Amino acid sequence: MRTIEFREALREAMSEEMRIDKNIFLMGEEVAEYNGAYKVSKGMLAEFGEKRVIDTPIAELGFAGIGVGAACNGLRPIIEFMTFNFSLVAIDQIINSAAKIYSMSGGQYNCPIVFRGPTASAGMLSSQHSQAFENWFANCPGLKVIVPSNPYDAKGLLKSAIRDNDPVIFMESEQMYGDKGEVPEEEYIIPIGVADIKKQGSDVTIVSFGKILKVAMAAAKELEAEGINAEVVDLRTVRPIDYETVINSVKKTNRLVIVEEAWPLASISSEIAFKVQKDAFDYLDSPILRITTADTPLPYAPTLIEASLPNVTKVIKAVKEVMYVSK
Repeated sequence: MRTIEFREALREAMSEEMRIDKNIFLMGEEVAEYNGAYKVSKGMLAEFGEKRVIDTPIAELGFAGIGVGAACNGLRPIIEFMTFNFSLVAIDQIINSAAKIYSMSGGQYNCPIVFRGPTASAGMLSSQHSQAFENWFANCPGLKVIVPSNPYDAKGLLKSAIRDNDPVIFMESEQMYGDKGEVPEEEYIIPIGVADIKKQGSDVTIVSFGKILKVAMAAAKELEAEGINAEVVDLRTVRPIDYETVINSVKKTNRLVIVEEAWPLASISSEIAFKVQKDAFDYLDSPILRITTADTPLPYAPTLIEASLPNVTKVIKAVKEVMYVSK
């Protein structure tokens, strides 16, 4: 099987779907002439033309609104935000229009639109460009929220998102665009709302998603060297959440650590912890622990970034704590 970059997997997903359906178009800042801020859309303008790969002004509310209107009138837009930090300017269109139009119209209007772009931290970008909004959007009924962790999942899930008749938030990472992984050349899709067990284990369940899954996997590898066999569950989708896979894993391991790159209050990990204690309390041999970003705006200094974000050391410490292993 060939190996390609995360950005290439996204490009293939969009291009393949655009070749099938002429109603699909890509719109956003620098997606056309510049080939994308992160080169995700490289070559797409040349193939599909300026009516289907459209550069916009720095006006997220405006082009998100154009996308919503187009989706309600039979087209299937992909709206790229240069970063989801900028989606806050457009959040009224996402929440009050895209997410609600099906319900408000009594099922007369669908809004088949994908909002995609990078989320969370990406190095020394400081507070206004380093925020994880997965839990914000997942809080809203009417939206589906996907956060892939690797090129294979990214391609299969983005194709599913583009084909979906509901609005989908598709969240990536600047720090993952160059990640390489195996991706088949043949057609495939991954259903929305199905988690994936990235590593089988028996001693503790680690749940994560997005780029922070790499932290969970690295921690699991180090733990295995110490004789602790962790099972790693990649949610892939945070609305809807595949609770069944998580709970079945906890029933096997009896311990749970959740790792995510968001602030702790009202996070995805809070929701999972509630659901597991509600439906699998008798299987737990220790309290559930969470690793999140520190409850403060992200600093600029590298040392403070390291202290604020989830890392391998923090995950290993939490796993040993739920297993009552001496530090």
